[in-house]
Amino acid sequence: MPKESDGFVRAIARGFSVVEALGRPPGRHTLSETAAFAGLTRATARRMLATLVALKYCEADGRYFSLRPRALGLGLSYLNALPYWGYAQRALEDLRNEIGESCALAVLDETEIVYALRLPARRILSANLGIGSRLPAHLISLGRVMLAALPPDQRAQYISDIEFKQVTPRTLTCPIKLGEELTRVEQQGYAWIDGELDPAICGIAVPVRDQAGHVVAAVSINTISGTVTEAEAKKKFLVALKRTAQDIRTQTTANG
Repeated sequence: MPKESDGFVRAIARGFSVVEALGRPPGRHTLSETAAFAGLTRATARRMLATLVALKYCEADGRYFSLRPRALGLGLSYLNALPYWGYAQRALEDLRNEIGESCALAVLDETEIVYALRLPARRILSANLGIGSRLPAHLISLGRVMLAALPPDQRAQYISDIEFKQVTPRTLTCPIKLGEELTRVEQQGYAWIDGELDPAICGIAVPVRDQAGHVVAAVSINTISGTVTEAEAKKKFLVALKRTAQDIRTQTTANG
């Protein structure tokens, strides 16, 4: 953690680290567990917890501490600040009703994607992912379409920083091939991934742009691997997916 300075307040950083620690499963932790997860001493963690209890962001029950509903406002502040989020909820609901498959919207946060919306279909079993869930960007169609929009130097830096791991037999683990794939995604305007992170899931994604044309998010349709090929997914889903992305952009611009 950086040292205290005019541009960095360590107490705030420590407070957020405790909030993040309390958000880890199973959602209730002892002082020692919280300190370990947050990387703090027990004494520092105790002061942070006492402050959060006083501010009603968490509560104590015997030896255990857990977040209170007020903490949800921290995340919602970010979502409510996204100019497209409110309309995107309705747009994705319409898309899921039309297509009958799981739909999602995500943003890029350094090396990961963060779900801002996720509407699962009944046939998709991975219901453990929701708003705020994080996944490695280079292994998710949502992430690849946003990585492909990065300037060349940032894209190259991202690839050089990745610790490539073989998650499934189909995981792309070669930096050169990932670079080539991102170039292809940039040229064709969509990303397709089949079983690289979860062998049972495939997905297709397109970028969401702001008024200036910058990629600010991505939307995807996901289904069960083996039920469609890339060509079939492109024919079946791509028009509706691009229309949804454009609708989100149009509404954001109209209400901006």
